[in-house]
Amino acid sequence: MFSARQCYFDRLCRRICRGVGAVVVSVEYRLAPEHPYPAAYDDAVDTLRFIDANGVPGLDEGVRVDHSSCFLAGESAGGNIIHHAANRWAAAAPTPSSVRLAGLISVQPYFGGEERTESELRLDGVAPIVTLRRADFWWRAFLPEGASRDHPAAHVTDENAELAEAFPPAMVLVGGFDPLQDWQRRYADVLRRKGKTVEVVEFPDGIHAFYLFPDLPDTARAIERMRTFVESNRTSPSAPEPSRGNDID
Repeated sequence: MFSARQCYFDRLCRRICRGVGAVVVSVEYRLAPEHPYPAAYDDAVDTLRFIDANGVPGLDEGVRVDHSSCFLAGESAGGNIIHHAANRWAAAAPTPSSVRLAGLISVQPYFGGEERTESELRLDGVAPIVTLRRADFWWRAFLPEGASRDHPAAHVTDENAELAEAFPPAMVLVGGFDPLQDWQRRYADVLRRKGKTVEVVEFPDGIHAFYLFPDLPDTARAIERMRTFVESNRTSPSAPEPSRGNDID
């Protein structure tokens, strides 16, 4: 659903650009059901390849991009996409490559499985946007024909899911009124058990996609946490000619 050109997402990217102090590259990835798995993942990785080979076009003179401080940021479906894109890049980035993934900003990522979690059952039909019926339809539209929700694209919390050694540090934002919150916390737990650095940021009053609404106090708090995470994980400021990182949202 929606587009990088849609006003809510465009405005969110502009707020991130100002609040984090980063160049933001917003990716117009292909949508299901016309373009099911793995089209969206391919588009995200192709964007990294393009930036690696060409830099970021269209920037004003004097705006430099440090490819060694590249952060992938994604919300909802985008949080799912950046997990798989980061895992692919970490496992098989071009050699040599100028793009180093410094971190993952996963905002209420969309994961799932055949199991119905406690939060899905408790908030189904109560919380806005995400319902079991919609989620089941969206997974059928995206996953390969005949695949269940335990497919690796959805069920990344399976302990047997593969994770590249160079998978970057991650920050996971979780909303207390998001039916997907149990999957998101499990995701963070799996990353920790596999030896990855993870920070979980809880917004107890957050519905799914709360950050699209600038008047909500939690929106500013979320962007501030993004800024702190980027500053903590970017290339050291003492490195030669530091500049700002890329965010793919």
